[in-house]
This record gives sequence, structure tokens and C-alpha cells, in this order.
Amino acid sequence: MEGPGLSVGAVAHRLGVSASTLRTWDRRYGIGPSRRSEGAHRRYGAEDVARLEVMNRLILEGAPPGEAARVALGIPAPAAPRKPRGHGAGGKRVPLPAGSDRARGLARAAMALNGPAVLTAVREVLADEGVVPAWQGVLAPVLRGIGERYAATGEAVEVEHFLSALILACLAERAEPVDPANARPVLLACAPEEQHSLPLYALAAALAETGVAARNLGMRVPEKALADAVERIGPGAVFVWSQMHFTGDTGVLDRLPTGRPPLRVIAGGPGWRLPFPERVRYVATLEEAVAAVHECLGLVLPA
Repeated sequence: MEGPGLSVGAVAHRLGVSASTLRTWDRRYGIGPSRRSEGAHRRYGAEDVARLEVMNRLILEGAPPGEAARVALGIPAPAAPRKPRGHGAGGKRVPLPAGSDRARGLARAAMALNGPAVLTAVREVLADEGVVPAWQGVLAPVLRGIGERYAATGEAVEVEHFLSALILACLAERAEPVDPANARPVLLACAPEEQHSLPLYALAAALAETGVAARNLGMRVPEKALADAVERIGPGAVFVWSQMHFTGDTGVLDRLPTGRPPLRVIAGGPGWRLPFPERVRYVATLEEAVAAVHECLGLVLPA
């Protein structure tokens, strides 16, 4: 996201809510725009929109707005009464089969809903290891481990939302390259009705780290809106994410405008239903996605 940011109307349209709803969230919960334009009008930056995406997703999943705002802002929950040792399956442990010390530390901070500790751990691993190694070796394994704990015990869904929100905010901080190598940006979007947008923020940050600029449309991008964006900016490549099976209609990819030169389309995520259209390239990992984007743009991936 460039320049002074987005207006309340633009963000409302993007999230599928009313402008009055966004103003209410700002007034009641303090989750609003942080930038100002030259005319002193308040504008939403990339981090603001990322937080609102998290809040909106949680509300759609049934969370009360106040709780959703707390998670999106990274505010720790009030301390709950301690359970007796041995209560429930696995206590507070998160399954991390090949977890590093950093992964275990991040998991402990997340399970404690310790926002400052989570932010410090995420920012440090991103800075020290780079986005792709941090995502594949620490962030994604911890998220998977917490998800597996929820699947096994029915516990810790609030931890998953809490951690996702803070990781998203940290990735959004790193999503703009200083001196972009690509004249035409890469367009990133979730498939229609797909709400899991965190992988897009990981890809945007990984691309920025290699000097590639991307425009992230976020979750639940309608087919027409994605096609309109392609025609409006003429991207060098389009990456579309589908995590849930019901969002993985590959016809959406096939119906994208072809353009001149031909549009390069990349798909990622486990939700897509085979087969893929001939012009679509599927990638299975963040590392593959970064390499595929560079290849589509005709750029050499930095060593």
C-alpha cells in the first residue's frame, strides 16, 4: 500500500462492511486509521488494514467485536484461573516435532497470550533469519502446532487467532521494498470467500526482502474485483491463495484477463481443486512462490 493510505470508504468496500461500522470500531475499540493525508484526513495504512482484516474474520467466525478487536490489536486477555496440573490433554504444550528453540519460545509466549513477547520473538526471527526461513522454520510450524492442539483438544483457538494477528502485523511492517526492482507490481489476493490471508502477507514480505513490490488485496476478493485490479494495474504476475476446499475453484484463475504480454498466474494453498488451467503455475511452499514470481518477472533471485 503506497502514499497516504486508504480512506474509510475504500477500506469498508475492501472488507465488505459499512463505513459507519469502521467508525464505530475506531470509536469503541481504538482500531482505526493511523495516518493523515496532507489535508489532515485520517487514512488507513497497511498495518491498520491488516488488523481490521483479522478483526473482521474473527467476527465472521462468531467472536464478539470487543474480543475480536482485542486479538487484532494484540492486547493480552485477562489472566484466567490456573487449571490443576494435568487438566486436559497435553496441558499447555504445543506439538512441535522439529521445533527449534525459537519455535518453542514463540509457542510459550503465544500460549501465555503475551503480546510484547510474541512481537519481539517474531520481529527478531524475521530480522535474523529472513522471511522465508523464519516462516518455514518457525512461524508456520508454531501456527500448525497450535492448530493441531485445537483439533486434538478443542482448546487454544484464541491463541491461534492471537498469534496470527501479531504475525500478520509484523509481516505487514516489512511488505514494502526500499527500491523495487520490478516496474509492474505483483498482485496478491485470496480466492473469493477465502479468509486465510496470512500467507499473502508472508509472501509480500518475502518478496519485499528480495526487492520486489507487491500489492496485497487481502482476503475474500470477489472474482470481478480481482479481474478489475488486473486490468487496472497490469501486474507482472498474479498470485492467488486458497486454503479451504470450498474456495478452490480453478475456474476463477482461468477467467482472469489474459492481457498483453500474457498474464502470469501463480496459485498457492491446499484448497485448490485439480486440474489447473494450462497457464496457471502451482507452488507448494513460500520459497517456491518467491522463486516463481522472480521467474515470471524475469528477475534473478538474490543468493
